[in-house]
Amino acid sequence: MDADQALRQIEQLVIAQTGEGLSELQQTILKQVWLGQKYFDIADTYGCTEGHAKDVGSDLWKLLSQVMGEKITKKNLRHVLTNHRSEASSSPPIETYRPDFVGRHQAISHLNHLNQQGATAIAIQGEGGLGKTTLAQQYLQSQGFEIVLELLMAKEPDTITSAQRVVEEWLTRDLQEDPGLEFGISLDRLKRHLHQRPIGVLVDNLEPALDQQGLLIAEHRRYVELFRVLTDPRNLGLTLVTSRDRICEASLNLQHYRLSGLDKEAWQEYFQLQELTLDLKLLEKMHRAYGGNAKAMTLLCGSIRSDFGGDAAAFWQDQQQDLLVAADLHNLINNQIDRLQNLDPQAYRLFCRLGCYRYQTLATLPRAGVLALLWEVPETKRRASLMSLQNRSLVECRQGRYWLHPVTRAAAIARLQSSPDWHQAHHQAAQYWSNSVQTLTTTQEALQALEAFYHYKAIQDYPQAAAVLLQVRQNQWQQYLSLGSSLYRMGLHQSLLGELPSLMTHLPCDRSYCELQNILADYYWSTGQIRQGIALQKDSLSLSTQALAAPDLDPRHHRHFQIQVLDSRLSLGLYYLDLWELEQSAQCFQQVIELATHTDQDRWVPKASICLALVLTHLGKTDQAQQLATQTWGERLPETEQAARLAYFMQLLGQTYTALGDLPSAHALFDQALTVAEASHYPHIQARTLTGRAVIHRLQGKFTPAVADHDQAILLLKPLNATCDLAEAYFQLGLTYQTMNQMGDRDPMFHQATQLFTTMNAPCQIQRVLASTTQP
Repeated sequence: MDADQALRQIEQLVIAQTGEGLSELQQTILKQVWLGQKYFDIADTYGCTEGHAKDVGSDLWKLLSQVMGEKITKKNLRHVLTNHRSEASSSPPIETYRPDFVGRHQAISHLNHLNQQGATAIAIQGEGGLGKTTLAQQYLQSQGFEIVLELLMAKEPDTITSAQRVVEEWLTRDLQEDPGLEFGISLDRLKRHLHQRPIGVLVDNLEPALDQQGLLIAEHRRYVELFRVLTDPRNLGLTLVTSRDRICEASLNLQHYRLSGLDKEAWQEYFQLQELTLDLKLLEKMHRAYGGNAKAMTLLCGSIRSDFGGDAAAFWQDQQQDLLVAADLHNLINNQIDRLQNLDPQAYRLFCRLGCYRYQTLATLPRAGVLALLWEVPETKRRASLMSLQNRSLVECRQGRYWLHPVTRAAAIARLQSSPDWHQAHHQAAQYWSNSVQTLTTTQEALQALEAFYHYKAIQDYPQAAAVLLQVRQNQWQQYLSLGSSLYRMGLHQSLLGELPSLMTHLPCDRSYCELQNILADYYWSTGQIRQGIALQKDSLSLSTQALAAPDLDPRHHRHFQIQVLDSRLSLGLYYLDLWELEQSAQCFQQVIELATHTDQDRWVPKASICLALVLTHLGKTDQAQQLATQTWGERLPETEQAARLAYFMQLLGQTYTALGDLPSAHALFDQALTVAEASHYPHIQARTLTGRAVIHRLQGKFTPAVADHDQAILLLKPLNATCDLAEAYFQLGLTYQTMNQMGDRDPMFHQATQLFTTMNAPCQIQRVLASTTQP
């Protein structure tokens, strides 16, 4: 068994028992340990500290010991896993299909044939309710993939999740990898996983994204780029796409399989499994009326049991005329819903309200999310309504998670929109999502909190939508930050780059508007659109200043606008610093110090002083910089919790001490900032710190570790689309090559830096690079 086989076997065991896969670092540790590598080599391969690799490894051995039922260590991993595999191979095969999964042997054989012939992507086509989704899910589950990525397409074209957001979620939630800030970078990272690992992918109910010709609609043409990656013949796994309509994109390497209805023998088997008996002639009539539709089969079974006490003959006597007339599934669903409305009005209201949930980023709901929509019903009576829906197969359920089938959701949302519950249902759903998230320490929590934003947007409650983005929670950096800012830290803010400008057109110019301007400005800054960020910060600063000058300002809001002024000025200073417009940068930091000193906002003084000290070193005012750095920081390093909050400023101060020649202090600051960045998965700070540490290595003549740090920083920054930091990383690498007298390597790095600074409209930075090229 080679390292890849060992990794696949271990991850299958972990997923089976915990429901979660291994992180990228855990996978690296397993493969490298299997190959006999030490932690020092593993840390070097992954790009983290040896101590961090050891901590993750220790937790990994504990996890594997629990999963495999015996003590696992770095030394005995090979022996235990080899024995485990031998025992597993001698055991009888395990049934991988659900007991009630009937009548699809021919379909499975066809999919097997296509897969064995080399198909890496298959489109399962057929009308609604045939069981396309169930077949795809069961087939992928039976193949033993390490992981299965799922995309449940929205029912309405105008609510389809963007392809970019889908890839971001797959990378962060399922593949434990940070997405790029550009769609192409994220696709490249997804492609690498698909080429290296056997991954199953399910794209469910694609038809809302197709036009009349079977092409992806103009608003979501980026899905073509995603499907090119998913249908690549080099993929090791399999992609299954379900759709009512045929997919006619000629550029996709996609095999089509038309799914037919279940035969009457499958219906008979299903009714027997449900312990319902009926005359074979009656079964034939029902089967013929619905064309063997799988969803109809489950709905009829539920109605016979719930509404007619298991008497199929009585059900048919009562319903056969309507059912024969309404032979398609859409009408069947509506008939079933009408009957629910008459028999159980409370369950009917719950069913309609469930249409408000999106079932996209979060495809299923916990029970609490369902019951939250019965706001007028006592808690003790809510579960009865949910059980009523389950008995009638109007809500899907698996392992305590609930969702509506796309067909039934379409009926639910249509009825909800015409009812007086439309606004209240979205409001209650939004409140549920917001209240269910207390901290923002994982991407799952952040995405869950963001769901509330889309509910308020659906009912055009723009102030509440803004409030969702501005709600403050504690995060993994030991800070209380807004959701909008935390999404930026986690690399999940790309979709909001398009949402925020539109949202802000519906908001008054108040304190929330100013704060959203600050968040959007930082989004622009992170992607190199600094001039746009400056314009927004200046506007925010003007609005906040005007508010403070207003004689009728509510005293409760005075502190908020004070903070906005300081935040805008500090941000402007950082923006100008990245443009190398140093005089303007120094002026902004000095203004923050003057405004905050001897006030209740004096916590801003150390941050601004650290930034100003760095700018002064670049201006050649080293004495002032030394004095300011010493006064602000002294010789101490912060405690761990404080370091998590101040990691950004620590690496700035490290740059200052480097420029001042105090390399030991700079190195200590960089090491602590790097430890914090690695532990909290903050790649932006990690990359900036690596660049700073590389400069120290260069000054000490340690060129091998210098180049290694430069390369690692660039590797981290590329997928983030962090334009300015990437330009600086290339520039510093060029200077290292220049010091090594390797001009052939220096010039390409300077060229890359110049190109990026040009896209930023940063002429002072370009002059800085050009000045360095004249040096010998």
